[in-house]
Amino acid sequence: MRNIISAFLILSIVSCGEGPEPRKPVKVTSANFYKESAERSRKLLEAEEKLIENLITSDTTSTYEHSATGSWYTFIKKNEEDTNTAQTDDLVTMTYNILALDNDTIYSMQDIGIKTYKVDKQEMFQGLRDGIKLMKENETATFLFPSSLAYGYHGDNDKIGSNIPLKATVAIIKIEKPIDSIQ
Repeated sequence: MRNIISAFLILSIVSCGEGPEPRKPVKVTSANFYKESAERSRKLLEAEEKLIENLITSDTTSTYEHSATGSWYTFIKKNEEDTNTAQTDDLVTMTYNILALDNDTIYSMQDIGIKTYKVDKQEMFQGLRDGIKLMKENETATFLFPSSLAYGYHGDNDKIGSNIPLKATVAIIKIEKPIDSIQ
C-alpha cells in the first residue's frame, strides 16, 4: 500500500511539472506586410493626385485651391458678405451631388435631396465633412477628393466602388448655430 501511495505521489508531482504546451502561431505577420501596404497606399494616392492635377489643369474656367486636409475646391457661388463658415455642432442645410472625376453622375442632387447635417456629429465621408467647414451660407463649391478622403477601399456598398476618387458640388442653403452658443 505504501508503494502505491509513493508511486501515485511521484506520478502526480512529475505530471504537474509540465502544463499544456502553447500553440505556435500559424502565420506570423511581419512588418514587411505593413510596409508593402503603406507603399501601395502611397502609390495610389500619388496616382489619384496626378489625375486630379491633370483635371484641374484642363479646367481653365475655374481656379482650384488645395485644402489643408488634402482635397481641392473651387467656388461656383461665393458669399462675400458673410464671414461665418460652418463649425462643429452647427446645423447645415445643404444639397450636393457626387460624380466620378470624368463627370459621370453617381448620385445626383435629386437623388440625395436636401440634407440637414450636424457638423462633425453625423455620418458623412471625411472629405465632405472637411469641405463643408470651408463654406459659408449661400455658397456653392465643387470639391475633388482622392479616394482616401472619399469612401476609400470599402466604397459605399452601393454605387461607389473601391478606391474611387470623387467630385462633389455642394450648395450650403443655411447654417444654424446651436442655441446654447448664441448669446
